[in-house]
Amino acid sequence: MIQRARQTVAIHFFRNVTRSWFVVTYLGQLFFAYYILMLYWKSTALGHFEKWNSVNPHFYAKGDIVGNLFFGLHVAVAAVVTILGPLQLVTKIRKKAPRFHRVSGRVYIYSAFLISLGGLYLTWVRGAVGGPFMQVIISINALIILVCAFYSIKYAIKRKINLHNQWAVHLLLAMSGVWLFRVFFMLWMVIHRAPVGFDPETFTGPFLSALSVFVYILPQGVVALYFKAKFSGSPYRKWGFSVMLLIITLAIAVGTFGAVGGMWLPRI
Repeated sequence: MIQRARQTVAIHFFRNVTRSWFVVTYLGQLFFAYYILMLYWKSTALGHFEKWNSVNPHFYAKGDIVGNLFFGLHVAVAAVVTILGPLQLVTKIRKKAPRFHRVSGRVYIYSAFLISLGGLYLTWVRGAVGGPFMQVIISINALIILVCAFYSIKYAIKRKINLHNQWAVHLLLAMSGVWLFRVFFMLWMVIHRAPVGFDPETFTGPFLSALSVFVYILPQGVVALYFKAKFSGSPYRKWGFSVMLLIITLAIAVGTFGAVGGMWLPRI
């Protein structure tokens, strides 16, 4: 009886923390999508392509039609998938609007292929802030996206819905790497109030190297732990993961607040 009560409490806490993470994450990604639309889509519509470089000097290169086209498509798709991605995980949408789920899911997954391939091109042809190490980590993230998108499609076609859903969560976290980098970077800045652990001029340093691994690769491990806790009969495993996810959620909330006020809104 006591064991069953512990299990029930653990399940409720696990679900509530997971839902809280989803709400905080989706709100943060909506802010990021708005930033992308206002900075890149608006500047493109007005023909102010030089404004692309307000964040990164590698984004717009005069005369490089192919490279600029790749970046333009990359950013155009990024805003769409940032909005659509989390919606694929909402159970009520999957059940009450299956057609929307299927259509938006196809758009999301095929966009994932475009983003990862475009990201690889831009990283190795245009270069990446942070140097060779960042190029390698971003490339690994692109490969993770390709693998997750492939298996999401594969298991959807085979009607193995549980496996499809698991790979879809892996894909969402892989696709969220760019957003997570900005959120946790601003969390670091909120905490330290100064560029600690990196050179703001070259944007290189041990903190940025560690951060890139943390946001582009390690989330896949967090997803694996999530499903182990979800399907586990042990309340302790659910409690352990829930506490970890709660800390991550609070960190994302603070980092998002810092990114909105200190990075995104001032650049629009």
